[in-house]
Amino acid sequence: MLGLVVAGMMLAGGLHAEGDKANGRKLVYTCNGCHGVPGWSNVYPSYPVPEIVGQNQQYIVDALEAYKHGQRIHPTMQAQAQSLSDQEIADVAAYLSSLSK
Repeated sequence: MLGLVVAGMMLAGGLHAEGDKANGRKLVYTCNGCHGVPGWSNVYPSYPVPEIVGQNQQYIVDALEAYKHGQRIHPTMQAQAQSLSDQEIADVAAYLSSLSK
């Protein structure tokens, strides 16, 4: 019975897959172009690009899912997030959150 409840929650989006840090490390190469440059600012709209190294894992998952589903608006981030599967989002979040600032 518990297995059915957990499976149902996973299908409904209630639980996220565990992230694979090794795969996340491979996937973040595109993130580093903006997020890996200290003091980097976006030209349009103009704002500082946040550092994501050491960020809370669930925050990264939530942010990427919001970009993926249009709840957060930024063309570059939306394109990046839409190119990732749910597992890849979990992998990226696991890797980035494991790093120290």
